[in-house]
Amino acid sequence: MPDDVKYEYKSVQAVRGLENRSIAKAQKEGGWELVDQTQGTLRTTLYFRRVKSETLLSKAWDAFRGLAPVKQRALAVAAAVVLVFAAVGIGIAAAQNKGDTSAENTATKSSKPEHAKQTPTPSPTPTPSEPTDQVITAENNNELAALLNVGDDCDPALATFAAKYQGRKIEFDGSIANMQHHEMYNTRYDILLAPGNAGPNTGVGPAFKFENVNMFDLNLTGKNIPSNVTEGDKFRFTAKVGSYNPKQCLFFLNPPPQSGRPNCIEHVSGHP
Repeated sequence: MPDDVKYEYKSVQAVRGLENRSIAKAQKEGGWELVDQTQGTLRTTLYFRRVKSETLLSKAWDAFRGLAPVKQRALAVAAAVVLVFAAVGIGIAAAQNKGDTSAENTATKSSKPEHAKQTPTPSPTPTPSEPTDQVITAENNNELAALLNVGDDCDPALATFAAKYQGRKIEFDGSIANMQHHEMYNTRYDILLAPGNAGPNTGVGPAFKFENVNMFDLNLTGKNIPSNVTEGDKFRFTAKVGSYNPKQCLFFLNPPPQSGRPNCIEHVSGHP
């Protein structure tokens, strides 16, 4: 009967502009169905449900709840007695095992030579350090390559990468996932960037963010430089690693200063 269907519920915080990514992930990994959402300033709360699976334990609990109170009390007492006997048995077995282990250790210790020769542990070979002025790309840095393909924008690896490479330049192919006016200025923007060319429909990678920037800050370059950018536009981004906010699951980037074409954001497509 449809009225007998039982659901379980959960809520997920998604970065505003990347809701589709969180919805697709919940549907694919857990069969969750979106039932509602509440949009906040920075994040959107998504509410999901799915049919609650019937397990042996849940069936037993339902059967127990259907018994008369007298039978419930009787079963509870019987279960308590079984648990007591089980605990006593486990304690006795643990004590016997401890005694056997102690005897074995004593015998092993007595048979070991007093002046056994110790083999020195070789020191690890030092690895050459990476030049700090080198622009990090997926081609020359395995950590960035892995980072651009994480399936969760709250992955702990994001904080680790940000702490290790803060202030360093990274470069990757990406697109604009979301773009909004900054809360205090109409001519400045908060821009979410995503790896790849899927824009708002991006399914992997961090939620990179340029915060409180204008068009001049982006230092656009290329054959056809647009006067404005919008969601879905594709770029070859070059930026400095900022900080990672684990509560917001946002990875902040800083547009590099205007010091020549290599430091600019190259426009790929999106505008004629």
